[in-house]
Amino acid sequence: MTTRAGTTSTFAPSADGTRWIAPSALTFDNAAPALAAARSMSPPASGVVDLSGLHAVDSSAVAVLLALKRRATAQRRRIAFTGTPPALASLASLYGVEDLIDG
Repeated sequence: MTTRAGTTSTFAPSADGTRWIAPSALTFDNAAPALAAARSMSPPASGVVDLSGLHAVDSSAVAVLLALKRRATAQRRRIAFTGTPPALASLASLYGVEDLIDG
């Protein structure tokens, strides 16, 4: 799913395929398709999901990232989120799951 300026509204692999790049927004509006897209991809080879381009979040973003973490754990893979934006870190802290989001 593509939005303005070529950005996607779902997770996408990086150009070299080693990590995933988060969409610019992860909210109730696109959480379900973003999670479905992530589930359809092989986990990132490096285990890294880059959140640095994520600018709009709500509690749905926390739920999606927790689902990705659960998937990785079930597959005995490591997953780490980098570039966590302050708004997402604040939400994760509010829900008491900041340690899961921080890696």
